[in-house]
Amino acid sequence: QVQLVESGEGLVQPGGSLRLDCSASGSIYTIYTMRWYRQAPGKQRELVAGITSAGSTNYADSVKGRFTISRDNAKNTVALQMNSLKPEDTAVYFCNVDLKRTAYTRYIELWGQGTLVTVSP
Repeated sequence: QVQLVESGEGLVQPGGSLRLDCSASGSIYTIYTMRWYRQAPGKQRELVAGITSAGSTNYADSVKGRFTISRDNAKNTVALQMNSLKPEDTAVYFCNVDLKRTAYTRYIELWGQGTLVTVSP
């Protein structure tokens, strides 16, 4: 079994910062891409940022220059540093990874349980 555990949920004022962390544990052979998605009330889930095992990153236009995704391959963790937060960043944030449990199995996609970020005065 592989599990994703997220942390960093919180309430922050506009302009503030917050860091989200996600840790993958269990039987893991390798993790390829790690991502953060978010889903605001009444809206579809959207990709916020992604990072490959080689360190290549991509960001949604709405967070470029404000959010930074990083990972620690040795610890199977991914983080999302969020700066200059805006009320429109309020959402449930989900960790998402592509991983292999053994060298002989195909990649599977896993989701975290979600963590709530609220940006409000």
